[in-house]
Amino acid sequence: MKKLIVFDLDGTLAASKSSLDPETSGLLHDLLGIVKVAVISGGNWPQFEKQLVSGLPHDERLANLLLLPTCGTKFFEYTGNWKEIYSDDLSADQRETIVAALKKAVGLAGFQVEKVWGAVIEDRGSQITFSALGQQAPLEEKEKWDPDFSKRKKIKAILDTLIPEFSVRLGGATSIDVTKPGIDKAYGIKKLRDILSIRLEEMIYIGDALFPGGNDYPAEEVGVVCIPVRDPNETKLVIKAIVACLAPDRQP
Repeated sequence: MKKLIVFDLDGTLAASKSSLDPETSGLLHDLLGIVKVAVISGGNWPQFEKQLVSGLPHDERLANLLLLPTCGTKFFEYTGNWKEIYSDDLSADQRETIVAALKKAVGLAGFQVEKVWGAVIEDRGSQITFSALGQQAPLEEKEKWDPDFSKRKKIKAILDTLIPEFSVRLGGATSIDVTKPGIDKAYGIKKLRDILSIRLEEMIYIGDALFPGGNDYPAEEVGVVCIPVRDPNETKLVIKAIVACLAPDRQP
């Protein structure tokens, strides 16, 4: 029996930088009443608060929810309020190296854009994130910029040669996440395994970037059962199926 359901956030539970819709919120609440749930995303803690936490009922079921911002380099649990368990931050020198490499790679790839909304490169402490159109870009603009990931794959290929000592992953609709080497969603999943004493075989991972180079792919590589989805609507169907299978009245 599965004991932990792990989700990506952007593109999986909610549209990029958008809050949960009421249906997804209700389905997650149902799931939290049955099994432990974790969310791992490239977003930082404020994004988790805005997109996820604010849309969920604040009741005892939150004790079953574990939140891992910045691809698992931070870990929060609920004990009446949200408490940070760890944060694996980059050093100042590492941040400078990553930012310089991002600027160079984007220039070499030739994908500068005419208009941006907010910061293009964001320091999230344990992760540096590049958002091609800016952190606050409208969703419709994001969805048009790189729907097949080809632009970001080209930038990633350049980054892999410039900063091979770091982990580079594609995430969200227009973003690239850079962390310490070996720090990716597999790292977060292993932290969940160790902290919760739940085996990898007892987990399910659900994400929209479960392809080589995608920031969900490390979950596949580490050996967790994975369910790829195209968007939050498919995720709703998956949650409904899991709830139907794991509900106590359905168990032998």
